[in-house]
Amino acid sequence: MVAVELFVVLAFIYMGARIGGIGIGLAGGAGVIALSLILGMPTKQSFIPIDVILIIMSVITAIAAMQVAGGMDWLVEKAENFLRKNPKQITFYAPIVTYLMTLMAGTGHTAFSTLPVIAEVAKEQGIRPSRPLSIAVVASQIAITASPISAAVVFFSGILEPLGIGYLTLLAICIPTTFVACMVGAFVANFMGCELKDDPEYQDRLAKGLIKLQGTKKREIAPTAKTATYIFLAAIALVVTYAAAISDSIGLIDNPTLGRNEAIMTFMLAAAALIVFFTKIDASDIPSAPTFRSGMTACVCVLGVAWLGSTFVNGHVDGIKEVAGSLLKDYPWMLALVLFFASMLLYSQGATTVALMPAALAIGVAPLTAIASFAAVSALFVLPTYPTLLAAVEMDDTGSTRIGNLVFNHPFFVPGVVTIATSVALGFVVGGIML
Repeated sequence: MVAVELFVVLAFIYMGARIGGIGIGLAGGAGVIALSLILGMPTKQSFIPIDVILIIMSVITAIAAMQVAGGMDWLVEKAENFLRKNPKQITFYAPIVTYLMTLMAGTGHTAFSTLPVIAEVAKEQGIRPSRPLSIAVVASQIAITASPISAAVVFFSGILEPLGIGYLTLLAICIPTTFVACMVGAFVANFMGCELKDDPEYQDRLAKGLIKLQGTKKREIAPTAKTATYIFLAAIALVVTYAAAISDSIGLIDNPTLGRNEAIMTFMLAAAALIVFFTKIDASDIPSAPTFRSGMTACVCVLGVAWLGSTFVNGHVDGIKEVAGSLLKDYPWMLALVLFFASMLLYSQGATTVALMPAALAIGVAPLTAIASFAAVSALFVLPTYPTLLAAVEMDDTGSTRIGNLVFNHPFFVPGVVTIATSVALGFVVGGIML
């Protein structure tokens, strides 16, 4: 019976992956029906990550308000100026830009706005665009596991706190390890593929006149852009400061009336309100912003996948403890492999964290192992179907960023695997020192 139930879970995850986008969440809900009404598995103990969903909604609302006010355009302009001042080092500077933007925003979809700039600057310098584009996409994904306001980090820190590991400790481990890992990935990416001038695909497109240099374009930045961005950044600073003040390690506020998760939600909603008030944007435009739509999609995905996964895990938690507990005790690094392959299918760091991390800790995985393996939930680049990956392919008219016939032979795979492997290894080292 267990084999049948596991098959149902995997079948619905596969169905959702084939649908794409919001489909993984929709298929997750359908899978719960199959497990409960057809196979008789109880759902009373299923975990529905309400806090994670509400945090995503709150953060995305503030980001969307900032985007409507022009804040995203202003940040992209700053990123473009930074990249154009250091064009020869684009392979190293591009992931810095996408990493920092994701770190601040809590969503990797901010990379969409910078990918055209990265492709253009690389092309102008005669650098193979696949090099900076590949690691830039990977950096935008792994930075989710280091962002103070990402749903994955907030949820993970919440289940670690009863084990004596606070929010700030988690960030102190994840931020440096993931950033250094991105730079290692960039070093590897810098040697991937032949030089642009030697690429036959590029030469063919060049001969056909399919490659155009756009040059530097002056962006129209709304006068409200800076105000909106400063309000949003101030809200992030307040979130981190407040979380530190109420943490057990610092303890400036005892018995806080507002918990950390609630603080993130309220601070972000308040930031959106202040942006609307001070910039005079039309609040009805916020739900139409691209970031808002992508965030709501993430909410549905997290809901469906987490519900499906927890229904199965809670129904067989004793058996899973017995089989997986001893295996992970002897080979703790295998948790990273499990998270890696799961995130390939779930297409969400938040959904993967919610679905698997509680089970991992429940079967006795050491907190150090869980934290070190956390970066592995970012393997969204493996299958060449993730939106930012596809966008990078489309934006590179040189043809250097292309997907091969074997599905996995694309320029994102090697830098991505190197980045995650490095982050996991560094996580064991840094975590071992700090914990």
